[in-house]
Amino acid sequence: MQVKVLLFATLKDIAGQSSLTLSLPDGPATVADVRRTLAGQYPAIKANIDAAIAAVNEEYAQNDEPVDNGDTLAFFPPVSGGAPYPEIFRLADQPIDHDEIIAAITVPETGAVCVFSGMVRGRTSKQDGLLETEHLEYEAYEPMAIAKMQQVAAEIREQWPLVQGIAIIQRIGVLEVGQNTVLIACSSAHRNQGCFEAARYGIDRLKEIVPVWKKEVGPDGSAWVEGDYMPTAADRRNHE
Repeated sequence: MQVKVLLFATLKDIAGQSSLTLSLPDGPATVADVRRTLAGQYPAIKANIDAAIAAVNEEYAQNDEPVDNGDTLAFFPPVSGGAPYPEIFRLADQPIDHDEIIAAITVPETGAVCVFSGMVRGRTSKQDGLLETEHLEYEAYEPMAIAKMQQVAAEIREQWPLVQGIAIIQRIGVLEVGQNTVLIACSSAHRNQGCFEAARYGIDRLKEIVPVWKKEVGPDGSAWVEGDYMPTAADRRNHE
């Protein structure tokens, strides 16, 4: 089987070409198989291709998307907002690979990466007793959520200009106890150049302005968890 592969931005530079024909073994294949084959032929591209957005025949595609003979696949970096360092903004319906994300936001000048990784708690202490959670269900207003993740990254850069790479990833769908729900990662040349503070700010700000909700499901029923932060005009991305 043969597919056409289009590479953009950093991926194109690493591979030294923007378009190529890739041969795959006959039989069923997926986007993940194409990623692995590309990484095998161009080892230097692995971290970038693993973190890249994929499209099949001009439509966004997940790793398990089937690929057929003659398809055109495009790989490109997550939307960066024009920042000089790598940025990843993602709503993920698959587990987050922490090592992949750290590699993707690391540049040769990086000496420190701070990662906040949220998890599903099975038990939560409350004033009226212990809340048991069986699983959480996350949903998002997806186009706005990505835009607001970009805004959070822009705010981080305003406050901590020495921060290098930034990753903001929110899981959606059904998540079991112990699974990762959200990841904020910030890299910098040294640990005292804002990566700790930026990661903390990132998760706090995500909880305020990124439109993502969760439903807690337990033995006594289910309920949507609502916050109490009401956005103001100052939370608009291009506010005066």
